[in-house]
Amino acid sequence: MRIERLAIIPQMAVEMLDHNMARDLRDLARRIFLTSLTDSSIDKAFTRHIDYERGILRIGEDLYDLSSFSRVFAISIGKAAHSMAGALMNTVGAGAGVSGIVATPADQSSQIFAYRYFLGGHPTPNHESVRAAEAILRSLQTLTARSLVIYMISGGGSSVVETPISSSISLPDLIATYQALVHSGAPIAEINAVRKHLSAVKGGRMALVAAPAQQVSIMVSDVPDGSLDALASGPTMPDSSTVEQCHSIVRDFKLLNEFPSSVRELFHHGGIDETPKEGDPAFAHSRWITVLSNATARKAAVTGAAASGFAVEVDNACDDWDYARAADYLLEKLRKLRSGVSRVCLISGGEVTVKVSGKPGSGGRNQQFALYCAQKIAGERIVVLSAGTDGVDGNSPAAGAIVDGTTVHRAREKGIDAVQALAGFNAYPLFSALDDDVTTGPTGNNLRDLRILLAY
Repeated sequence: MRIERLAIIPQMAVEMLDHNMARDLRDLARRIFLTSLTDSSIDKAFTRHIDYERGILRIGEDLYDLSSFSRVFAISIGKAAHSMAGALMNTVGAGAGVSGIVATPADQSSQIFAYRYFLGGHPTPNHESVRAAEAILRSLQTLTARSLVIYMISGGGSSVVETPISSSISLPDLIATYQALVHSGAPIAEINAVRKHLSAVKGGRMALVAAPAQQVSIMVSDVPDGSLDALASGPTMPDSSTVEQCHSIVRDFKLLNEFPSSVRELFHHGGIDETPKEGDPAFAHSRWITVLSNATARKAAVTGAAASGFAVEVDNACDDWDYARAADYLLEKLRKLRSGVSRVCLISGGEVTVKVSGKPGSGGRNQQFALYCAQKIAGERIVVLSAGTDGVDGNSPAAGAIVDGTTVHRAREKGIDAVQALAGFNAYPLFSALDDDVTTGPTGNNLRDLRILLAY
């Protein structure tokens, strides 16, 4: 990982910045982000795409007469699981006879009637993750051709619901495998490709168990556009990844020696089976609809920045890039845009990657990205916000952070070394001390990350 020594910022350069304007622009970036969260809510998405009248449930363009099914079973998994199950209940009402399972990583103060709850782990599975997967599989095995199963799938589902494909993989082995994948620096789609092939519920295998029931998946996407089968590792969709690709990913990211012996043995001895693909009979009665994605949050951010008098451009080219490379790219583009416009905003969606080494402090990919930017914009009239729409950034309490041309100087005044914080993956204490953390708490949603760059 490249950590550059901070250049000494001339005191005059810092003093030339209008600190009140910088503070106002930090506040504006925060408001744009929070408004984007509100405009991208689960309730608003369900209102747009789903309704229920006289016993007929409309999901997108499809109609389901609930009275024609012997059983209607709902499975809601991921960070938005509780919110999605609640939105469905608000739409159809308790009298529609829908029951099901909710598996979420966040403890809920209340539970929805007729749903059984599991508190799964994230970013690694826990005992409840395995119990949730086993309960879901048992329930799906009882369904018939006269059953309807409604899946509600959101990001985080990969670890919240999980049971391994082989009984030789223990829960500690499963956790160690997830940790190795998460810390590898691999893009999420590649991480999930490996997860799918080690799981009894991912990569379409949940749908395989539910066949021949009617199946419909309502999806809140936290994966790149065009990679929908990576969402929660695609439990209900045909899998586009292959065993051969898994071997390549493990080799390219040098993961094999990081895995526990039970998983290494499966790779060494060909013990990994292929997942169901497009055209498999299991998907003959399946439908999928995406009701929210990162594009929804980006659009809301564009509207907010434009209403504040900024010329706005969107650039998602750095999705899944290393955080330093992504920051350099976006800052260079922002400076070029500013050369022609006095107030410019660059919006970027998706996620960056961080290759973690040593024993990390408190932070996450958004705060790491922001702190790196702080070095690069010291003394400049630029504001950068980077935050997760799920309200969670790594192992910190924050969703992300905001930086500007004064950040490094203000941190130094408090006795905090920004270079040391970056090298130690310990950005959160710095941002907390400056009141520049973006802390929302879990949002009950998950649409990937949002980066808002302002130049003035």
